[in-house]
Amino acid sequence: MSPSPPQAPALRIEVRGVEPVAPAAAPALRFALNVSALPGSHQGEGEPEVRALTLTTQIRIDATARGYDEDARQRLKELFGPPEAWDRNLSSLLWTQTVTHVPAFTGGTIAQVTVPCTYDFDVAAAKYLHGLPDGEVPLRLLFTGTVFYLDDGRLQAACLPWDTEADFRMPVTVWKELMDRHFPRTAWIRLERDTFDRLYAHRTRHTLPGWDDAVRSLLETSGG
Repeated sequence: MSPSPPQAPALRIEVRGVEPVAPAAAPALRFALNVSALPGSHQGEGEPEVRALTLTTQIRIDATARGYDEDARQRLKELFGPPEAWDRNLSSLLWTQTVTHVPAFTGGTIAQVTVPCTYDFDVAAAKYLHGLPDGEVPLRLLFTGTVFYLDDGRLQAACLPWDTEADFRMPVTVWKELMDRHFPRTAWIRLERDTFDRLYAHRTRHTLPGWDDAVRSLLETSGG
């Protein structure tokens, strides 16, 4: 009778929480993942022993999984169109993808996934997070990667199942407080160089002390 093929430990991954990375030169969030090797999911006795895990995490914003009041719909109009079009335009948004190397563990461990954050309003995820006035951000974390494990003393490798994922509802305040910490009372926009040159010329021509003053003068002139 031929020996049965090696069986990789089945992993369950859950999001335990999220917090700002501090201290940090640039804004980032750290998600804590509870990684468990399910008992009885491998050959052999005792708890499953994982020698290493290379974990790729894709984080998507499941925008359809929460409600929006009129204020939020107006703030997110650029992303999803006018309120009457939301039934067909509201969709999932890709936030980021990152790779984490998890060291050896037996039974279970906590993995830290660091996500750099941007205040660039050309990025749809940043525009969405800024546009939410309160509540929670519905996230879906999709995992792929390779698990390395021992079978009869020999190192084996297997891919994570394609349906390995976890849902998490992140408080909007976590992201807003992170941005306030790194960009207090400010926001960032990117301008084409010729637009910047025109704005700079306007500032110089009217002897305005700062960029806020230059933009405010234009808004006041246009009635905005």
